[in-house]
Amino acid sequence: MGDRILGALCVLLAGAMAWAARGYVAEISYEPVGPRAFPTLLAAVLGLAGAWLALRPSRTAAPAPDAAPATPHSGLGLPLALTVGAMLAYALLFQWLGFVLATALMALPVGRSFGGRPLPLLATGLGLGLGLYFVFDKLFDVVLPTGVLSFVLGGR
Repeated sequence: MGDRILGALCVLLAGAMAWAARGYVAEISYEPVGPRAFPTLLAAVLGLAGAWLALRPSRTAAPAPDAAPATPHSGLGLPLALTVGAMLAYALLFQWLGFVLATALMALPVGRSFGGRPLPLLATGLGLGLGLYFVFDKLFDVVLPTGVLSFVLGGR
């Protein structure tokens, strides 16, 4: 049931993000992609993922007749707290650490909340951060902060 609630909340958040992004307009067009493209794309991905969570068929087996009833939202507190804490830290450290490191470090607590192992999570987060940085920087010409890696990435 928790997945369905989270999915519905993601769909609502995606709608709010898309609504807010519709007013994003650059006074001077200096990038090939306007400022509303990324939040709109992110809202679409979030909305689709949330709809999938909310509408997917249930795969849980029926509880045994003598089993104790499950408490609502059991086990959801710590993963949710880790994810929210990681998002707050990401927002606070984004400029200083830069996109690549902030993304790599955010992958650890979020991935751990889903049961991932630390070293693969850090490697995946670093790969994701570097890959997305170069896609946005080289392909879309979107300026992202390089932070403490400015000497390696040629920060702007």
